[in-house]
Amino acid sequence: MTFTDEELVDQALAADPDAPLDPPAVSLWSLGDRTNAALPDWYMPAAMAGTGSPWRRRVAIALIVAFALIYAAGLCSTYGYLSPA
Repeated sequence: MTFTDEELVDQALAADPDAPLDPPAVSLWSLGDRTNAALPDWYMPAAMAGTGSPWRRRVAIALIVAFALIYAAGLCSTYGYLSPA
């Protein structure tokens, strides 16, 4: 069964926010295995360190350093060419 956006909005506005939950209802926060995390695993999984190859890491660091030097010199590279900021 599919619902249109208008039907979903009507159901949400008609719902009672103070109604008790059904007994088999499960909290989404309890579904993840991380107990003290800001976000549950199903929303944003934990970062994986060390999965990239060394050359990718070097290229990323070189780009970050290059942009930091450009901005430290008072230049702007927003549109693809260097110009005074």
